Amino acid sequence: MAARNDPDGFGWVTRVLHWLMALLVLMTLPLGLWIANMEVSLASLKYFGYHKSLGVTLLVLILIRLTWHRISPPPRPMSHGLAWQDRLARTVHLSFYALLFAMPLSGWIASSATGIDTVIFNRWTLPAIAPASETWETLGFALHGILGRLLILCIILHVSGALYRALVAKDGSLNRMLTGKP
Repeated sequence: MAARNDPDGFGWVTRVLHWLMALLVLMTLPLGLWIANMEVSLASLKYFGYHKSLGVTLLVLILIRLTWHRISPPPRPMSHGLAWQDRLARTVHLSFYALLFAMPLSGWIASSATGIDTVIFNRWTLPAIAPASETWETLGFALHGILGRLLILCIILHVSGALYRALVAKDGSLNRMLTGKP
């Protein structure tokens, strides 16, 4: 099993990063939606800590994934047969990269702006990347919420496309992310 991608398939490094990030996103998003509606308390701060820890982990993983993307470029895209579907798939993939970078960053900005330390894994305090300010806090959380909704839209489009290609088109594209080859 090759670590690197080749022209026809994904290597194990890309596949592990993909599925690990998918799992973390599917943990982080619902947790974020849940805590967004909680009253601030000692209990909610614990869940905010979990959310922040997962978000920072995703930020690190997207940076690793972008670096790996440069070291081992992905295989050529499998055409959908229709230009609009190819453009949509490309747009969704690029949006994932942008959102998985911007989303944790906006959360970090919002967290910094509260003036409360951003502690991850109950162990490490991250430096503030925004001044403690109600304006920065409001903007940071608003942006974080908008990006979260865009991420949900991308997930719906991505999963729908993958299911269509696996169940209707039966073109082997899902297999590339499961086994590395179509």
